[in-house]
Amino acid sequence: MQSPPCSAAAPGRILKHLVLAYVIFSTSAVYSQQWTRFRGPNGQGISYAKTIPVKWTQADYNWKVQLPGIGYSSPVLWKDKVFITSADQKAARGILLALHASDGKMLWESQYQLTAYRMNRDNSYAAATPAVDAERLYVLWPAKDKTILSALNHNGIELWKRTFTGFHCQHGPCISPIVYNDIVVFTIEHETNGGDADSVWLAVDTKTGRTRWQLKRQTSQKTSYSTPCIYSPPDSAPQLIFTSLAHGITGVEPNSGKVLWEFKSAFTSRVVSSPVIAGGLLLGTSGDGSSGKQLTAIRPGSSDKSLPATEVYKIEDRSVPYVPTSVAADELLFTFHDMGQVSCRRSSTGQLLWQEQPAGKFYGSPVCVDGKIYCIDREGRVVVIKAAPTYELLAVNPLGEKSFSTPAVADGTMYLRTYSHLISIGGN
Repeated sequence: MQSPPCSAAAPGRILKHLVLAYVIFSTSAVYSQQWTRFRGPNGQGISYAKTIPVKWTQADYNWKVQLPGIGYSSPVLWKDKVFITSADQKAARGILLALHASDGKMLWESQYQLTAYRMNRDNSYAAATPAVDAERLYVLWPAKDKTILSALNHNGIELWKRTFTGFHCQHGPCISPIVYNDIVVFTIEHETNGGDADSVWLAVDTKTGRTRWQLKRQTSQKTSYSTPCIYSPPDSAPQLIFTSLAHGITGVEPNSGKVLWEFKSAFTSRVVSSPVIAGGLLLGTSGDGSSGKQLTAIRPGSSDKSLPATEVYKIEDRSVPYVPTSVAADELLFTFHDMGQVSCRRSSTGQLLWQEQPAGKFYGSPVCVDGKIYCIDREGRVVVIKAAPTYELLAVNPLGEKSFSTPAVADGTMYLRTYSHLISIGGN
């Protein structure tokens, strides 16, 4: 006799099917995560993919392709396409590339003739990481005489292009855009020896390129290269977070460009790294030469300005990174120092839990993937460390070429950029 739909056995089967459906949906959602900007979702370098290996050899690569020219930018991904910039340094030419994520096949390229300018030997015309959304790809080509912002569809057709002022700075420009809702946000900051040029933070319309707002900023002795992120307070609307030497840590209303609060004294030297969100705190670092000088953690101010931003802690020692952006995971803060030291701290207090030197020096930033920290050192070795309060080095995987870039993770696969190659590894 067939059991009726509401028999005692049916709830168990239904629950089992619901749990299975939830697991499938959750797994699919995690694996289909897009990597849309520098350091992925909201710039925080976090992925929950469970299909990235810890140790590997070249035989484990899905594919490895040679890129035209060189570059230090990181890849961004949307569904089945990988987008990355490269450059012909001698010809001062930028190259935007699209590759098929499954096999690395070149889909299209777009070239941009730039004006040659003097830059730091560790900089490149292809240092800025693009941003991408469901409809368009946005790429910045900053130079001394002008800054080009171009929007293309995913098939490489240019939809609009804007030209802004160039950069006046010691080491040459290196800024990356972000997309928030229907605006592209980026910064153009100058140094005091750059003449009368105004430093600004900008938002333009994603569909048209029209300027939505422009916030004039102070010019300081040292340009900042930070990429902004979004902070969502529990009781108020989301805010854009910027870090810079001139203005410290700043909260900005995304639709109007209005400054909501500012902790201006956060930094004493150049800001290269980008802001990190650690629970209810915002963190940033500054430095100079080849070393960080200061790590500052603040509690953000309120959007109605009734509560000012306050400093929670400050660290001023040799463990502070300069170029690499830190990563916060499970109440821990992992910092990768330019000279090679890796530190783990309590993100709420700054308490140092351990400090080790697993490989070489770092320019690229770490990402946390399923409880493991991945970071590429300048010699092109991928350091893998357990994201834990006790130190455990899991692997050091050589890529065979130097790298200043940050890993990208999308659809359960990791993409690693060296000077002139792009590598895919992991996945089902």
